[in-house]
Amino acid sequence: MTSPSRPPSGLAWRTAAVALLLAALAAVPLVASDYQLFRLTNVLVYALALVGMNLLTGYNGQISLGHGAFYAIGAYATALLVVQADVPHWLALPVAAVVCGVVGFLFSLPLLRLKTMHLAMATFAIGVVLPTLVKWKGVEQYTGGTQGLGLADPPVPGGLPLRFDQWMYLLALAVLAGCFWLTRNLLQGRVGRAVIAIRDHPIAAQSMGIDFVWHKAAVFGLSAALVGVAGGLGALAMRYVAPGLYGPFLSFGLLIGIAVGGLGTLSGALYGAVALQGIFLVVGMSASTLRTSNAPLIYGVVLVLFLCLVPDGVAGLLRRTAARWRRWRGGAAAAGTSAPRAVGAVGAGR
Repeated sequence: MTSPSRPPSGLAWRTAAVALLLAALAAVPLVASDYQLFRLTNVLVYALALVGMNLLTGYNGQISLGHGAFYAIGAYATALLVVQADVPHWLALPVAAVVCGVVGFLFSLPLLRLKTMHLAMATFAIGVVLPTLVKWKGVEQYTGGTQGLGLADPPVPGGLPLRFDQWMYLLALAVLAGCFWLTRNLLQGRVGRAVIAIRDHPIAAQSMGIDFVWHKAAVFGLSAALVGVAGGLGALAMRYVAPGLYGPFLSFGLLIGIAVGGLGTLSGALYGAVALQGIFLVVGMSASTLRTSNAPLIYGVVLVLFLCLVPDGVAGLLRRTAARWRRWRGGAAAAGTSAPRAVGAVGAGR
């Protein structure tokens, strides 16, 4: 006797929905112009950077005011490998990730015992110093100094019949999806539970034998690697790197992005990236330029409004709205089933 078929589980529905969403996003280059693809590519790039930022701040409780420096390191590492060493751009990205991960890990080791505010100030220092460092005369011949470094359009690998902007969009989408999946699996495992325990109960986590220093340094390094890959993708999409693109407001923008999208939620990175692009369009600048006279005012207004009106970000707002909808539907269903029972009870009494 065959057992009755079970209805699809919630996980199966979510998996199917994600697959359909990715398929729809992958079909966008068929209808979008190059300019639209450039904008959408930057949304994906910043979403990847915000995944790394949220991993550090939202899940581990470390506040960094200088993660724009790792974005810049990833951008310059990718550009130098492509321009100076003639490395294929698809191979330069993982190399840039390794470079940023190692730099972030080593940078964090002597700072992890600092209090939250002191750690934030230390990271702010690297965010301020790095744009000046790439203009130093000793490296100016490689980095292009103040003028920056231009990149020619790298060839699309495999002879695919795609324009470069189409290829960059699909590459950014694939990298974001892969990093999103890896980060989600990491957070759902033992390492993720240890990372969250360090954030919520650091003393209890240490008493349980969790290696406080190693976990925090590893998270900092992984976060720097994700932000660095985003910087490399952004450099390839713009075909240009320059110190002015990676000033302190880039780091502030990343913090605003995770605050608007939702701290401690990976989906919040997507909402925050869309919000950042909206801010960039409002202040009338390119997707990767953060230094304008109006930018600090816009950032401050957006941050204050969201912290006052939506303290848990867009992801939290959507989660609460969905919970209210489920409760409403459950109450309506319960009311619908109780009415026939009441009628039956009256008839039985007669």
